[in-house]
Amino acid sequence: MLSCEQKVLRVLVVDDHELTRFSLKLALQSQTDIELVGLASNGREAVEMATRYSPDVIILDLQMPVLDGLSASTEIKTLYPNTRILAYSSLEDPQTEVMLQTAKVDAFCKKDTAIKELIAMINKLGNHADKSEG
Repeated sequence: MLSCEQKVLRVLVVDDHELTRFSLKLALQSQTDIELVGLASNGREAVEMATRYSPDVIILDLQMPVLDGLSASTEIKTLYPNTRILAYSSLEDPQTEVMLQTAKVDAFCKKDTAIKELIAMINKLGNHADKSEG
């Protein structure tokens, strides 16, 4: 059945830098079709919050303390394969490409990406999640 109502995407932000979390929080809160369900500062918190809040999309930093983003993405995808993960990183290292090929992420976004583009990626991932579950 078709509906005119747009689904609100549940998004979790995971980054060890407070300023990045705060900036993303402000950007996402201004979106009518996105609900920010939580902010985590490391991969372990990300796994716990994924269980608690069932986000549609997770914006996940790759380099973090306690549990890095690549390990966290593997755990999250094992538990919740339909959750979409957007790797969010400032890495320029050639090893990044190799890491991303083995990572359990659905998309990659550099931290210098414009907010408008980031929001578009979140919406694309979230809408893709809808289609894969049906």
